[in-house]
Amino acid sequence: MLRDDVFKQQARVLKALANESRLRIVDRLSRGEASVGQLTEVVGSDISTVSKHLSVLRAHGIVDDRRDGNIVYYRLLTPCVCNFFTCATQVLKERR
Repeated sequence: MLRDDVFKQQARVLKALANESRLRIVDRLSRGEASVGQLTEVVGSDISTVSKHLSVLRAHGIVDDRRDGNIVYYRLLTPCVCNFFTCATQVLKERR
Protein backbone atom coordinates (compact mmCIF):
# COMPACT_ATOMS: atom_id res chain seq x y z
CA MET A 1 0.00 0.00 0.00
CA LEU A 2 2.75 2.47 0.91
CA ARG A 3 4.40 1.93 -2.48
CA ASP A 4 1.13 2.91 -4.22
CA ASP A 5 1.17 6.24 -2.37
CA VAL A 6 4.70 6.92 -3.54
CA PHE A 7 3.69 6.22 -7.15
CA LYS A 8 0.76 8.63 -6.83
CA GLN A 9 2.98 11.33 -5.38
CA GLN A 10 5.61 10.79 -8.09
CA ALA A 11 2.90 11.01 -10.76
CA ARG A 12 1.83 14.40 -9.37
CA VAL A 13 5.39 15.71 -9.59
CA LEU A 14 5.73 14.44 -13.15
CA LYS A 15 2.38 16.00 -14.05
CA ALA A 16 3.62 19.34 -12.68
CA LEU A 17 6.62 19.08 -15.02
CA ALA A 18 4.58 17.88 -18.01
CA ASN A 19 4.14 21.32 -19.54
CA GLU A 20 6.41 23.03 -22.06
CA SER A 21 6.29 26.40 -20.30
CA ARG A 22 7.09 24.87 -16.92
CA LEU A 23 9.99 22.96 -18.47
CA ARG A 24 11.30 26.23 -19.89
CA ILE A 25 11.06 27.77 -16.42
CA VAL A 26 12.89 24.84 -14.82
CA ASP A 27 15.56 24.97 -17.52
CA ARG A 28 16.11 28.69 -16.95
CA LEU A 29 16.18 28.30 -13.16
CA SER A 30 18.77 25.54 -13.50
CA ARG A 31 21.19 28.36 -14.34
CA GLY A 32 20.28 30.52 -11.32
CA GLU A 33 17.44 32.45 -9.80
CA ALA A 34 15.24 34.71 -11.89
CA SER A 35 12.43 37.20 -11.40
CA VAL A 36 8.92 36.70 -12.72
CA GLY A 37 9.67 39.35 -15.34
CA GLN A 38 12.71 37.45 -16.56
CA LEU A 39 10.77 34.20 -16.65
CA THR A 40 7.99 35.91 -18.62
CA GLU A 41 10.52 36.67 -21.34
CA VAL A 42 11.73 33.06 -21.36
CA VAL A 43 8.25 31.57 -21.56
CA GLY A 44 6.75 34.21 -23.84
CA SER A 45 3.53 34.53 -21.84
CA ASP A 46 2.04 37.23 -19.66
CA ILE A 47 2.91 37.60 -15.98
CA SER A 48 -0.32 36.05 -14.70
CA THR A 49 0.21 32.90 -16.80
CA VAL A 50 3.83 32.55 -15.69
CA SER A 51 2.77 33.12 -12.08
CA LYS A 52 0.27 30.26 -12.38
CA HIS A 53 2.99 27.97 -13.72
CA LEU A 54 5.27 29.00 -10.87
CA SER A 55 2.49 28.30 -8.38
CA VAL A 56 2.20 24.74 -9.69
CA LEU A 57 5.95 24.23 -9.48
CA ARG A 58 6.07 25.71 -5.97
CA ALA A 59 3.16 23.55 -4.77
CA HIS A 60 5.10 20.45 -5.79
CA GLY A 61 8.35 21.49 -4.13
CA ILE A 62 10.20 22.13 -7.38
CA VAL A 63 10.82 25.87 -6.97
CA ASP A 64 10.98 28.32 -4.10
CA ASP A 65 10.76 32.09 -4.01
CA ARG A 66 12.11 35.07 -2.13
CA ARG A 67 11.01 38.66 -2.13
CA ASP A 68 13.38 41.59 -2.51
CA GLY A 69 11.25 44.72 -2.23
CA ASN A 70 8.61 44.51 -4.95
CA ILE A 71 10.45 41.86 -6.94
CA VAL A 72 9.94 38.13 -6.37
CA TYR A 73 12.83 35.88 -7.35
CA TYR A 74 12.48 32.17 -8.00
CA ARG A 75 15.06 29.45 -7.67
CA LEU A 76 15.13 25.75 -8.34
CA LEU A 77 14.58 24.00 -5.02
CA THR A 78 15.26 20.50 -6.34
CA PRO A 79 17.87 20.66 -9.12
CA CYS A 80 17.63 16.91 -9.61
CA VAL A 81 14.53 17.52 -11.76
CA CYS A 82 16.98 18.53 -14.50
CA ASN A 83 17.84 14.84 -14.75
CA PHE A 84 14.47 14.45 -16.46
CA PHE A 85 15.79 16.53 -19.36
CA THR A 86 18.69 14.15 -19.83
CA CYS A 87 16.43 11.13 -19.58
CA ALA A 88 13.80 12.55 -21.96
CA THR A 89 16.51 13.41 -24.50
CA GLN A 90 17.85 9.87 -24.29
CA VAL A 91 14.36 8.45 -24.89
CA LEU A 92 14.01 10.66 -27.96
CA LYS A 93 17.39 9.50 -29.30
CA GLU A 94 16.44 5.85 -28.81
CA ARG A 95 13.22 6.33 -30.78
CA ARG A 96 15.08 7.43 -33.94
